[in-house]
Amino acid sequence: MKYLVILLLAFATFSVAATEDKYEFASQEREQTFRELTQELRCPKCQNQNIADSDAIVAKDLRDKVLTLVNDGQSKQDVIDYMIDRYGYFVHYQPPVTPATIMLWVMPVLIIILGFGFIVFRQKRAATKQDWSEKDEQTLNKLIAQYQRREVE
Repeated sequence: MKYLVILLLAFATFSVAATEDKYEFASQEREQTFRELTQELRCPKCQNQNIADSDAIVAKDLRDKVLTLVNDGQSKQDVIDYMIDRYGYFVHYQPPVTPATIMLWVMPVLIIILGFGFIVFRQKRAATKQDWSEKDEQTLNKLIAQYQRREVE
């Protein structure tokens, strides 16, 4: 029985052994470019994890594609442009400034400013309200009297 447990534990440890990707590069410069790109590109499946650290299958595919493009002599910007074309701006940690991204930054500030302006406007309007005049009092009394006559009838 003791040997059976040891044997099962030995088989379990074999399945736990992790594999590490081994990449070959033509030059040290290309390897450095690959390392920078894998740190700079985001895994489309994972939550805020770059493709260098992600264990997702899509991250492995992206690493392989980056490797192919770098070994083909593509520049860093060419690889980034390829990935953005394929996966959108989400794949890059430093998206460019576009009208859509400007709106994402400006709209909350505008909403806060408009809300504050609305509050100030309402406060000023409430402070400058006219007082109840004698004419208003007479009109109110007249309406009350008419209402009471109708109720009696």
